[in-house]
Amino acid sequence: MAKVRPKKHLGQHFLQDKLIARKIVDSLYPVTCKNILEIGPGMGILTSFLVENKEQQLWVIDIDAESVDYLHETFPQLNHRIIHGDFLNHDLSDITEGKLALIGNLPYNISSQIFFRLLELKNVVSVMVCMIQKEVAQRISSPPGNKTYGKLSVLLGAFYDIEYLLTVEPEAFNPPPKVESAVIRLTRNNTKKLECDEKLFFRVVKQGFQNRRKTLRNALKPLNLPEQINEHPFLSLRAEQLSVADFVTLTSKIEALWKSN
Repeated sequence: MAKVRPKKHLGQHFLQDKLIARKIVDSLYPVTCKNILEIGPGMGILTSFLVENKEQQLWVIDIDAESVDYLHETFPQLNHRIIHGDFLNHDLSDITEGKLALIGNLPYNISSQIFFRLLELKNVVSVMVCMIQKEVAQRISSPPGNKTYGKLSVLLGAFYDIEYLLTVEPEAFNPPPKVESAVIRLTRNNTKKLECDEKLFFRVVKQGFQNRRKTLRNALKPLNLPEQINEHPFLSLRAEQLSVADFVTLTSKIEALWKSN
């Protein structure tokens, strides 16, 4: 059986360590979702453990045609549940009846885009376990006040509880990446809806971290906020000093001032 060649333009680094693969898959359970979707299975090292679970339906999605052919040959039992497509824009309506769990060794070059896609699917995806670049994992799981705390820490933290599970050395992959990797788990929290306008919240958070060294008074200037907001104590702080709840409070205040004006 032919192997799949790792492709640099797709950011492919195939995990080879079966012990780590087992740990990643075990980190997903117990999960009550009917469907599990693996993103970018490559040569199927996670898939081989995931197919052992008969209680949930496993789907896999990969943009690489060579990988898709390999998966059809190796896991014929998956049949139509092997999707040749791009997770970032593929219509998942066929597999999103009820809740969905996501798992995968994510391509490092598009991991942030995948997390923004997760936010679009937040009312469907109840848990995600993934391997990403260690630096990104630390950033996402950082608490407020930490220099690695950023916009994804806030946006994901608004809807998910984030856990840093384990560090993975480059030698576990083919080809070895130039950086360390890490596995994180995101579990949907109880926030159904933010107590502020969600689109405005996203804009405030993204703009706040655009110039993270500036105070929010200066960083948020491009949003043309009401002048009265400058009196708010949060405006004297930098974005990294605000928690998710603080950003919600600030967004609500901006919203109220715009309405009153």
